[in-house]
Amino acid sequence: MVALTQDELLAEFETMTLIQLSEFVKAFEEKFDVTAAAAVAAAPAGPAAAAEVAEEQDEFDVILTGAGEKKIQVIKVVRELTSLGLKEAKDLVDGAPKPVVEKVAKEAAEKAAESLKAAGASVEVK
Repeated sequence: MVALTQDELLAEFETMTLIQLSEFVKAFEEKFDVTAAAAVAAAPAGPAAAAEVAEEQDEFDVILTGAGEKKIQVIKVVRELTSLGLKEAKDLVDGAPKPVVEKVAKEAAEKAAESLKAAGASVEVK
């Protein structure tokens, strides 16, 4: 088996969708019995620190909480907002609640949420 360099691995990861990367991370965690979660000790402690973080929030996540009655329209909008293929977009919609777009500016998050709501989905912006 040929060992890949770190640059080659990163280049390969760039070609993967977010769902494929997520599945890879889960498989990696299971195989090597590790967790890829960030260390809890690095998070600020106390209510004052939490309020500070909330005030400075400049990145938002749009979470699909439900597809509604027009699931096909919602899948189309999810595909427009992401680089997902049809199957991945359908799986995301079927698996709600799931994030559709993550760590985007407030305006982009609001625009994505409006598009999804117009298609009949229920959405939450965090």
